[in-house]
Amino acid sequence: MAKISLYAVAAAIALATNVDAFVGPSPAVKSSSLHMSAYPTSAEDILWTPSWKTGEREEVNGALGKYCEDLYSVTRRKTRTVTCGPIKFGSDHPIVRQTMATTDTANVDASIEQIIRCADKGFDLVRITVQGKREANAAAKIREGLFKKGYDIPLCADMHFQPVVAQLVADAVEKIRINPGNFADGRKDFEEKVYESEADYVKEREYLAEAFIPLVQKCKELNRCMRIGTNHGSLSSRVLSYYGDTPRGMVESAIEFADICRSQDYHNFVFSMKASNPLVMVQSYRLLASEMYRLDWDYPLHLGVTEAGEGEDGRMKSAVGIGTLLADGLGDTVRVSLTEDPEFEYEPCNRLSEMSEARLAATNPDSAARQAAVKKYVDTRDITAYSRRTGVLPEKTEEDKVDVSLFLNPNGSVLSSVVPKMLSQDSAPYLYKELGFKTAVGMPFKDIATSDSIFMRTLPAVDDANARTALRRMMEVGTGVIVPAEELTKNPLENAVALMSLTEAAEANGQLPDGAIRLAIEIDGTEDDDLIAKVKDLNPVMVLIGIDPSLSQLHASRRVFEIFKANDIDTPAIHHYKTDAGDSNNLALELGTKVGSLLTDGNGDGILIEQVGETNFSVDFLRNTAFSLLQGCRMRNTKTEFVSCPSCGRTLFDLQETTAKIQDATGHLPGVTVAVMGCIVNGPGEMADADFGYVGTLPGKVDLYYGKEVVRKSIPNDDAVDALVELIKSYDMWKDKEEVEEEVEEAVAA
Repeated sequence: MAKISLYAVAAAIALATNVDAFVGPSPAVKSSSLHMSAYPTSAEDILWTPSWKTGEREEVNGALGKYCEDLYSVTRRKTRTVTCGPIKFGSDHPIVRQTMATTDTANVDASIEQIIRCADKGFDLVRITVQGKREANAAAKIREGLFKKGYDIPLCADMHFQPVVAQLVADAVEKIRINPGNFADGRKDFEEKVYESEADYVKEREYLAEAFIPLVQKCKELNRCMRIGTNHGSLSSRVLSYYGDTPRGMVESAIEFADICRSQDYHNFVFSMKASNPLVMVQSYRLLASEMYRLDWDYPLHLGVTEAGEGEDGRMKSAVGIGTLLADGLGDTVRVSLTEDPEFEYEPCNRLSEMSEARLAATNPDSAARQAAVKKYVDTRDITAYSRRTGVLPEKTEEDKVDVSLFLNPNGSVLSSVVPKMLSQDSAPYLYKELGFKTAVGMPFKDIATSDSIFMRTLPAVDDANARTALRRMMEVGTGVIVPAEELTKNPLENAVALMSLTEAAEANGQLPDGAIRLAIEIDGTEDDDLIAKVKDLNPVMVLIGIDPSLSQLHASRRVFEIFKANDIDTPAIHHYKTDAGDSNNLALELGTKVGSLLTDGNGDGILIEQVGETNFSVDFLRNTAFSLLQGCRMRNTKTEFVSCPSCGRTLFDLQETTAKIQDATGHLPGVTVAVMGCIVNGPGEMADADFGYVGTLPGKVDLYYGKEVVRKSIPNDDAVDALVELIKSYDMWKDKEEVEEEVEEAVAA
């Protein structure tokens, strides 16, 4: 049970005595009407941030510069402290872990019970949905009920469309989340608006100020906290038409609302820039952070990937986005949005926070030493635009007996680590399945999610005919077999790829062990710049980047890619990640954070996961995890992409059960994106770039979307999944599971 605080006692008394509001541990002096009138009350009186669109901001505030404290070490961005009841956000405080209740807010008892479970799990803050006055009144009862049970965990009201209700609920909760995309603009109609000039665009700020200033004044008066939470999928029609569906639009939307807060001398707020696409999310937060440096602002950041989904995929996608930013030193509070009960969000949320804190140079001497040990380099990444470094794949020559062009995939490659015992006569058929091969008459052939190549530290003996036959069969269908050159010298394998260190490759001067047809080079980050530059002349089929444990993986890898860039080296680069993760969820979080942070910058062409220590993951699991990473980083789709909201009090159907049914029915359609949204607030806007949408609109009813267009309305829940399948078929994007397998077999036979 949470320890009751003086804050909770004061707040409970205030609620019980029905006073205007309760205040935090450091009460703000209530402002008089005369004092409030000293601040701007209309848009024309507000000092707005100079326009980015016209170039005025650069003239006044200078060019856009850094986005984090230090490019070469993990250093937390310095922020002000923001108070939220008994907790504080900011760089001087631990990262705040938060979640969102999934109960109907009007069901006070159920909400209290769920929030208590979240508090007992370890969360610092819980958000609840507030659709109207009924929920606002319920929020006050929930707050009072929690205090009576000894829980002072702060509550955040999630607001959409309802400025008046936001003012009402501010009496009861410690924090208000507003969405600039719909707080004042109402429900987005997606109609295109055309602004002839900046002047036309800023005219509409008047109604923003009119709707928002009263809430700002009340939050300031009551010492409430606020989150200005922009979402990629729910930008206002106004912003969409002027800035487009872009990170820049997200940032400018948030800055407008921050300008209104600042005009009232209210600074107790944080920002968020959420998106279901981790690449968009990362770019948006970095752009906002860079703008805050330029404007000399120091507001904290709330991190989250919205609609991440469930299970390993949801954790992976969240880790890619959140972990990347935490590695930049950005982020003061974290929420991992999963389509699961909120208690299950705690472990990934807490683990990501712990991993971030362990990497901070200021508080962890070992991390500081690893970061300092990386050789000097100049970081030239452009955080305003995503550009993937694409390695040039090998080409087959007339002399090649196997198709080396299939050893890697242009959209991102997965390599699997294999040991000799897996190749025995009894084990080989099982290994084919583990590697994602389909088989016909015992012969393997590649499928859409088959490992592109395999890595073997040791080979089966030359006289082990069964094992050697299994290797030959895989190579004949375009699977590369990468083996250390030292092993190949002792134990030759025809058509293998010889793996050497850079020094070994330079000394070999093009000579390969008997039977090897191509060279692969391993880089560990300790090499000098001149040695790494020799990769260009050595012309390997791929480079495996496996950073030495004495170095920071993030910074040492970035250095390698900077050297590649400076020397026009276009060799495919595969991240060789060695893991001793104890469980599957931890592995997803580690990969998303440590490798995803590189892939989100476009640095890397694939992943090889190798187990070390006592880990015992199956080859199949590691292969699927690797493909999940590539899909989460928007590189290679090997299964249906699901965008599913994490459920809340607005949800109009059982989100977890429905999502599971939809995944079971449509999960075999790579290249297709399906959004599952519990209510109209999270759809159609939050569906982002989904092909199809399944959106709750009324109790027991669902609307189906193609893109952003409603194509079927008010379908009963029991019929909606089948209707979704028929909709996908009507747009020629459906294939039966048997069809998919037959197509692969026909392609291989041809």
